[in-house]
Amino acid sequence: MDTCRIDGSVYRGMVIAGAVNLRRHVTEVNDLNVFPIPDGDTGDNMLLTVEGGSSAADRADLSQVARDVADRMLLSARGNSGVILSQFFDGIAAGLEGVSDADPARFAAALETGVKHAYGAVIQPTEGTILTVAREASAAAVKANAGTAEGLLDAFLAEADRSLARTPDLLPVLKEAGVVDSGGAGLIRIVEGMRAVLDGELPEGDYLPAGREARAAGPDLDSFTEDSVLEFGYCTELLLRLMRAKTDPATFDLAPLVAYLEKIGNSVVAVKTGTVVKIHVHTMTPQLVLDYCQKYGEFLTVKIENMSLQHNSLDGNTPAGKRERKPFAVVAVACGEGLISMFRSLGADEVVNGGQSMNPSAQDFLDAFDRANADVIFVLPNNGNVILTAKQAAGMYTGSDVRVLPSKSIGEGHSALTMMTPDTDDYDGMERDMTDAMEGVVTAGVSVCSRDAENNDRILFKGEYIGFIGDRVFSADNDSLDAARALVDEIDFGDHEICILISGEDADPAEEEEIAGYIRQSHPGCELYEVDGGQAVYRYLLIVE
Repeated sequence: MDTCRIDGSVYRGMVIAGAVNLRRHVTEVNDLNVFPIPDGDTGDNMLLTVEGGSSAADRADLSQVARDVADRMLLSARGNSGVILSQFFDGIAAGLEGVSDADPARFAAALETGVKHAYGAVIQPTEGTILTVAREASAAAVKANAGTAEGLLDAFLAEADRSLARTPDLLPVLKEAGVVDSGGAGLIRIVEGMRAVLDGELPEGDYLPAGREARAAGPDLDSFTEDSVLEFGYCTELLLRLMRAKTDPATFDLAPLVAYLEKIGNSVVAVKTGTVVKIHVHTMTPQLVLDYCQKYGEFLTVKIENMSLQHNSLDGNTPAGKRERKPFAVVAVACGEGLISMFRSLGADEVVNGGQSMNPSAQDFLDAFDRANADVIFVLPNNGNVILTAKQAAGMYTGSDVRVLPSKSIGEGHSALTMMTPDTDDYDGMERDMTDAMEGVVTAGVSVCSRDAENNDRILFKGEYIGFIGDRVFSADNDSLDAARALVDEIDFGDHEICILISGEDADPAEEEEIAGYIRQSHPGCELYEVDGGQAVYRYLLIVE
């Protein structure tokens, strides 16, 4: 049956089907990674983002469902592709504001609003990416002037396929790698699922969250028994839809709500996006939180967790309970117990577990900002694919002055932390000093090549070890020790005085000592430190500063 109007239930089903179809093709999207190391971020990031939107409540009103989908995706967004995807759906929701259902023309116009939001999320938009595919496909959908939703999405997908095929001509790095843009490919898989469900053909796969959160182990229930004492209270999180029958959503002021929550709890965060308020608080009396919030609206989701369970199940990386308010704090991103410990020892108040192959979500950052509990929060993303997510979270957070520093590597984050001045109140100056410290830092890595490829005029083969700096490969060998030695030879030590050798989870201790000895012999004037980082993906990391 042709669908002439899209209501809330239909749209929600489309988003769910989009998530299911992307999950079915997630490995295919991951394998389009430009740089040949096993990160596989794009497909996973887009899947986790759209799955957040798939959990929206089932309602008849299209504008309400579209906003719910967008808000959840904004919080779930991770990686550059996930942030852009969430902004695309946020624009769709803006374009559908106030309508209970939409004809194809209105929905096509909303797609173009989605494109505007997506482009607005990136300071310097790059063509040949998901942005191009979304823009050209949405324009084709408008031009088609389709009378049905099926015809609308058919026009979108037809042009999206052509646009994706053109991405290597727009972005030389794609042509060199012999791939099309992975973000654009992920978007097509989502829209394919949205189109299929209109014909009653739900793509293969169950609608069950498949991301890292779903695979995470739950708390040990035996750690809180009938004889335990509630020491840490409850972590209470909810999404509150402001209702016009109870308040004016447009002029709603968060201040009284925050003031009340601070009276009955701590670690309070309240973020308003449109007519939805995201609330987080640690309290002994979660029922009072619910009673108060219901004065202004109704709940979309509620989660209440016993923090004693959480505390007893922690791995030691995340402090529980109340932290005193500080003038400033640092939130950094790192993966591996050794790297996390290193950043904490350098002064990072919170370390978000993530990085290559495990990009944190906007919600992860919001939670870290809450725990940091400071007037000014400096953020070190330490990965180029994490910066956009950190900025999105910073824009959503109202409890602190959050400043995202452009650290694209572990080395830049490390160098920035060494310039932190604990006793200063000149935060602008400290931000400048930390940013300036990133200049000239070399971060090199050794990893396994994930596919046959060409980089820097070098032919690479799947399974061999490659040594690289940034996105340029400088050595390749079947032996990881030889690849590491050749990489050291390519590094310009210049006037650098410090070298840090960080071993990953699959490193060989004897081999590490061989590499350390080679660095000491070839660069005797450079002071060498060795760290057992325990990071994934990178067998070794080298920081020269």
